[in-house]
Amino acid sequence: MDFNVKETVKEKYGNIAKNVTGVKKSSCCSSPCCGEDISAGLYDMETIKNLPQEAVNASLGCANPLLFAGLKEGEIVLDLGSGGGIDVFLASKYVGDAGKVYGLDMTDEMLELANRNKETAGITNVSFLKGYIEEIPLPDESVDVIMSNCVINLSENKEKALSEAYRVLKKGGRLAIADIVTLKDIPSEAKKNAEMWVGCLAGALNANEYKKLLSTVGFEEIKVDPIHVYTKEIILDLAKPFGFDTKSIGLDAIDGAFAGAAIKARK
Repeated sequence: MDFNVKETVKEKYGNIAKNVTGVKKSSCCSSPCCGEDISAGLYDMETIKNLPQEAVNASLGCANPLLFAGLKEGEIVLDLGSGGGIDVFLASKYVGDAGKVYGLDMTDEMLELANRNKETAGITNVSFLKGYIEEIPLPDESVDVIMSNCVINLSENKEKALSEAYRVLKKGGRLAIADIVTLKDIPSEAKKNAEMWVGCLAGALNANEYKKLLSTVGFEEIKVDPIHVYTKEIILDLAKPFGFDTKSIGLDAIDGAFAGAAIKARK
């Protein structure tokens, strides 16, 4: 590939954070990955009614990990790629004052947004950390649950990211990831497309590859369940703001090739 995936992703999501805060007018995607189509229905209004609006506006998920994370009072939780903080703030309600939720993000603009949202909401049992999901800045076996929402697909080194998740989980700890998976082969041109990388598609793993990788790094009780299949209509909507050419890639070739999935495993 003739582009740096990490820097390209960082720039795009930094711009999204700026758009949310009004610092810079930018067009966020109306897409499965970026919150305005599929993910718009992930959180019911009652659940998010007391959250800062900027946290809700910056929601970039593809499913809702809180629905299958099974969070309990007093647990320590880590959210990989926490963005504006919506899943962190929601998780904080489940773990209570006796628990703790960490949000990890590599983007300065998202971290600034998340900390401002934290202050606005007056939430005290959360902390946001700067870092990469391939190099988690926490000790071994220090968290009970790891969540993530449409982020692992953005990593070029998924084995490293998942092995780091395994490292920081306590024995018996749980993984609850919402992510994009592929349901069939996609054209090689799509995998090299920068816009499709930041659009959460080009870096997606096949569901069976995901299971194998989780097993390789040590996880057990692995489940990868596709929830939302992305039709060609959804992909066309996604292509507009990100600028990738569906004609050159072949729209029919990627119709139904992607899905938002619930991914669970245990250490």
